[in-house]
Amino acid sequence: MRYVAAYLLAALGAKEKSPTASDVEKILSSVGIEVESDKVKKVVSELSGKNLEELIEEGSKKLASVPSGGGAAAAGAAPAAGGAAPAEAKKEEKKEESEESDDDMGFGLFD
Repeated sequence: MRYVAAYLLAALGAKEKSPTASDVEKILSSVGIEVESDKVKKVVSELSGKNLEELIEEGSKKLASVPSGGGAAAAGAAPAAGGAAPAEAKKEEKKEESEESDDDMGFGLFD
């Protein structure tokens, strides 16, 4: 991912030409990243001469169709109707205790 990001940065700076492997290596080494030249050459060869805006748009469309999986966790976390009240009371008691322990330390989150 860092190689692609460095390529995109180099592409922003190079208005007329495609970035070279040395451009990408220069960007990565400037922030202290050890460069693997085979990976840089692979990224440069794959992206050279392509319209980056179109590639990003195509990638965004593909990512939009990927399920995120967030809905299943919320559905699985819903408690049964019979045992919900005692569990909620215990959670509230624990929550109150944790708030009091913040007062004991002499500072709070919003002080």
